[in-house]
Amino acid sequence: MLRSNRWRIVLLSTSFAVLLGAGCVRRTLTIQTEPSGAIVRLNDREIGRSSVTVDFVWYGDYDVLIRKEGYKTLQTNWVIPTPWYQHPPFDFFAEILWPGRIVDAHSRTFQLEPETPPTPQELQERAMQTRSEALGLKPADTSPEP
Repeated sequence: MLRSNRWRIVLLSTSFAVLLGAGCVRRTLTIQTEPSGAIVRLNDREIGRSSVTVDFVWYGDYDVLIRKEGYKTLQTNWVIPTPWYQHPPFDFFAEILWPGRIVDAHSRTFQLEPETPPTPQELQERAMQTRSEALGLKPADTSPEP
C-alpha cells in the first residue's frame, strides 16, 4: 500500500510539472521610426528610443506618442487585434494546455515629418494674438464694411 501511494505521488507530481511547463503566450510590440532614435511613449509611459520592443498584456487600443528633435511630434493610436486563439474557450488551451510557446509579435513603422520653423510674419501674428487674449481685448475686425 505504501508503494502504491508513492507511485500516485510521483504520477501527480509529474503531471503537475508537465502542466506548469505547458502553454505560454508571449506578446510583443515593436515600434520603429524613420528616422530612428525617436523617444517613444506608449499609453503615457516612456518605453525607450526607436527601434524598441516591449511585451504587452492586453489587446486593444494603444496611444502612441513619438518625439524627435527637428521633427514634428507624432501622436496617434495603434489598435492591436485579438487573435482567434485568445477568445474563450480557446484561450484556456493556448495559455494553459498547449505544450509549446506561442509568440504573438506585432511591428509597426512610423514616418516622422521634418519640423518647419515658423516665418517671422507667423511669429508676429501669434504674438499679437496671444497679447490680445492676455489683455482681454477683442481681435480687430478685419472684415470690409458694407
